[in-house]
Amino acid sequence: MKNWLQSLAALALSVLVGQAGAQSPSVPASAGQRATAIFAGGCFWCVEADFEKLPGVIAAESGYTGGKTANPTYQTVSAGGTGHTEAVRLTYDPGVVSYPVLLDFFWRHIDPTVKDRQFCDVGNQYRSAIYYNSPAQKALVEASKAAILKSGVLKEIHTEIAPESAFYLAEDYHQSYYTKNPLRYNYYRLTCGRDSRVAEVWGTKN
Repeated sequence: MKNWLQSLAALALSVLVGQAGAQSPSVPASAGQRATAIFAGGCFWCVEADFEKLPGVIAAESGYTGGKTANPTYQTVSAGGTGHTEAVRLTYDPGVVSYPVLLDFFWRHIDPTVKDRQFCDVGNQYRSAIYYNSPAQKALVEASKAAILKSGVLKEIHTEIAPESAFYLAEDYHQSYYTKNPLRYNYYRLTCGRDSRVAEVWGTKN
């Protein structure tokens, strides 16, 4: 685990050096700014809950993205066919938490080895994905994926890497679901086997 993290850090540094002199909203140089990032890792309740515990993350919003259907709803996305996946849009302070750190955190909280599913949720609408919003973000995403594969920690990665598209906020009752309905959320997370599978995939505990 340590070796691939070191490789990721080195690759990230090389990308940042290549971006020197060109300010990017993805990799700002000073604190107090705000940047955004979009990740999909199955149930957005869980992804939101995980990221909101990370220092430097200002806000996490659950929503739908990656498809072509305008104004999707939970019912239409869940039924499949919209092309959208459940995702979370982060607003973060890059002076506190860098994009490479967000990437590392994301990878280690999902199962990248499966396609069109995450844990107990099956279907294209539950695929894992990273949506980049700049060339700098894209380069860092690709570097992080390459570092993981090179390390041998994982032999395959099915996580989608694509440019950001329209992001539609999920219904109000989905936002911060884990704080509004802690018993139901914890029961779902446990019975879905999310944490046990993550520990199995990565050989560690989050």
